[in-house]
Amino acid sequence: MLAAPRPPALTVGCFKFQTPSAYVNLVQRNVGSSNCKRVVVAAKATYSRVPLDTPGAYQLIDEDTGEKFIVWGSAEDDSSNSPIPSNEVLSWKPLPSPNNNNNDNDSTINQRNFGRLKFRRMRDLVRKSYTKNKERDVIEHDEHNVTNTSSQSSTSSYGELDQLKEKQKLSARALAKIQQLESRKNSPKIIRMEDEGYNGDFDAEFGRLVDSRSKASASSLHGWGGGQSIHQRSMGEEISRGRQNLDDRNNFFSRKSFQDMGCSDYMIEALRNQHFVRPSHIQSMTFEPIMAGKSCIVSDQSGSGKTLAYLLPLIQRLRQEELQGLNKPSPQSPRVVILAPTTELASQVLNTCRSFSKSGVPFRSMVVTGGFRQKTQLENLRQELDVLIATPGRFMFLIKEGYLQLTNLKCAVLDEVDILFNDEDFETAFQCLINSSPITTQYLFVTATLPMDIYNKLVESFPDCELVTGPGMHRTSPGLEEVLVNCSGDETAEKSPDTAFLNKKNALLQLVERSPVPKTIVFCNKIDSCRKVENALKRFDRKGFAIKVLPFHAALDQESRLANMKEFRSSKAENVSLFLVCTDRASRGIDFEGVDHVVLFDYPRDPSEYVRRVGRTARGAGGKGKAFIFAVGKQVSLARRIMERNSKGHPLHDVPSMLT
Repeated sequence: MLAAPRPPALTVGCFKFQTPSAYVNLVQRNVGSSNCKRVVVAAKATYSRVPLDTPGAYQLIDEDTGEKFIVWGSAEDDSSNSPIPSNEVLSWKPLPSPNNNNNDNDSTINQRNFGRLKFRRMRDLVRKSYTKNKERDVIEHDEHNVTNTSSQSSTSSYGELDQLKEKQKLSARALAKIQQLESRKNSPKIIRMEDEGYNGDFDAEFGRLVDSRSKASASSLHGWGGGQSIHQRSMGEEISRGRQNLDDRNNFFSRKSFQDMGCSDYMIEALRNQHFVRPSHIQSMTFEPIMAGKSCIVSDQSGSGKTLAYLLPLIQRLRQEELQGLNKPSPQSPRVVILAPTTELASQVLNTCRSFSKSGVPFRSMVVTGGFRQKTQLENLRQELDVLIATPGRFMFLIKEGYLQLTNLKCAVLDEVDILFNDEDFETAFQCLINSSPITTQYLFVTATLPMDIYNKLVESFPDCELVTGPGMHRTSPGLEEVLVNCSGDETAEKSPDTAFLNKKNALLQLVERSPVPKTIVFCNKIDSCRKVENALKRFDRKGFAIKVLPFHAALDQESRLANMKEFRSSKAENVSLFLVCTDRASRGIDFEGVDHVVLFDYPRDPSEYVRRVGRTARGAGGKGKAFIFAVGKQVSLARRIMERNSKGHPLHDVPSMLT
């Protein structure tokens, strides 16, 4: 490339070449042509330089001949702003064509090398744009504070300098936040014993803490709650955690508004009266197909808002048909039937319906379940009815005795359908529902877990059913921290059901004693186990000054169960810790607000029951909570598998059940 020696500096037109070469190899690309060739720029010629839109590129024009040459620097070259081309441009030489062995033939050029230059340029531009966009998304929540800071700084003599410093600090915080979010997304956080404040006595005497998978901030969930409810933090703590909670809420809420979904004005007003501002993901996804009358399988994680997801479009459609004169309520013939596995869940759905009725959307709803006076329920059925909520047993009774007609039925909802199908008598009730309903009836199957066998049954009976799954399907809440506790005891100790219960009881009492929290749910597999746990907690605080135990299982009558649930939900006691000791009856779709911790005292028999149990805490937008899983023997490895699959969003149908 180098020719005869030249003076150290050579001026060509408006350029000054500081190389000893008399000629410079550049790339010529004619407009409208894809051919490239080596060109020779004479040192004695006069050239003018015209900048191009592409960064680092410019055009040289021979003022004598009119020839044009396009020069493009590397990704790091900023020659478009420099009066002197960079050394990389001056020394660039195209590689010989691989098909041509003659190195002296300069008529061809390896265009692949030129393409790589373009690729590097585009890659750098894309990276720069991506970084700016992420930085903007992270800092947009602080724009108001930055504006206030900038306005205050402008009043001083160094206002502009203060604004520049503030922007630099904000940019640094944004980049740090991006790195934090990326690391949190890619790897689950493992909380060790020393992080949680557990002492060595717990490991030596009662078992050992295996691990803890946390999707929430460890700093906000230290210990057994720090003696304070996660849902009753001080205002200062809430502000300090505002950025993190905002991330969780953004994951919970849909980008659509209720108006974007298609909600009418009176429905939006009713939602606003109940303090619903934005829909969740599953609510925005189900509204359109349900309004269109399609049968759907609606599935998302616990606490995602599935009840409102199907009630919202159904209530609006009922109201629209009534306003248009297309349909009206009639006695003993509801337009919507909702089947729920338990009386408690049915009562909860009824309360949601009545909240809309009181908020300006008139329609009539009622519940028929066991445990209440049958005469009163039959009297209410004789009035006009829009929505009927029932348990399968009472529903079958009303159909067989002729108290209920389904000729006017528009939609049938099976809430917690996976639990319903586990009941041997339900399939008979389900077939009775299908046979008694019009052929045009819409069916909605709602569940937090969707086992493969249940899905196959539904698709076989309803091949046109549309599957609507939320983003949290097969996952636990992002604000839930799961703590797996191995209660197997010492390897040399005797292994029996009695020693396993003793280890778990001691572990529970130690957790309670260390730092109590306002609300805890303790799950057991059997009523006998519930009673043992109740007695252990009562003996721990015989006078009842610090602990109040509320049983919730089938051994209690209906009124006692509902009274205990109401007290557990509504109590605001600050100095007394409430313990709801229950079977899986409390995990079946019931929405508990403000539950700090859940204890799986007995390992669940079915893997899907694990998901429902831990889903009683950390519910809704920004919900936080802990779940302590007591495991013995083989249960430890099974619990690890469930936690691992939940973190990846994988189904649990291939995880074996624990029948003992």
